[in-house]
Amino acid sequence: MVHMENLSQHHLDVLQEIGNIGAGNAATALSALLNKKIDMKIPAIKIVEFNELMEDVGGPEEVIVSVFLRIQGEAPGSMFFVLSPNEASSLVEQVTGNASDDLTESDLALSAISEIGNILSGSYLSALSDFTSINLQPTVPNVSIDMAAAILMQGLIEISMESDYAIMIDTTIKEEGERSSSIKGHFFLLPDPTSFDKIFSSLGVEDQ
Repeated sequence: MVHMENLSQHHLDVLQEIGNIGAGNAATALSALLNKKIDMKIPAIKIVEFNELMEDVGGPEEVIVSVFLRIQGEAPGSMFFVLSPNEASSLVEQVTGNASDDLTESDLALSAISEIGNILSGSYLSALSDFTSINLQPTVPNVSIDMAAAILMQGLIEISMESDYAIMIDTTIKEEGERSSSIKGHFFLLPDPTSFDKIFSSLGVEDQ
């Protein structure tokens, strides 16, 4: 049985390759949405403990913007795309052309975040599905703005009985040719415990 804490560098290299393909697909989709060339990269993928996951987003009381969805199909799980409020506002401005001082007061801003999260998550899951030949489908995304602990526990409760780890996928989004700083976010991929064996077995990766 493949446990998250036992994943080797080879496991992570496989996930990194899948992530890079998903990022390429997402960049193409975002470029079409924004009508400008977008560059998206996955600089790092790592295994983190739940408490480290909280710290990576600023601590359990840090306010974050999250797009949450369940993964349905043959290897169910949960996925979060997490941004700071400032990063989310910058992303909304790129998509809509309008700055939003208070995301919670703007239906347009929340809709834009949901659509971007849907594109990014769908692109990653599509790449993972292509590699594994496992049917994986995202549910309709749910956007939340709240403290990290309140949001992230939604996806951690189900797997916390069998594991204390999650897969964190760093993500950067930047308009090509622009000197402005990249928008940085995190994906947290939380396959249900029974899904790990199925995913890595399909990738030809044995427990090591």
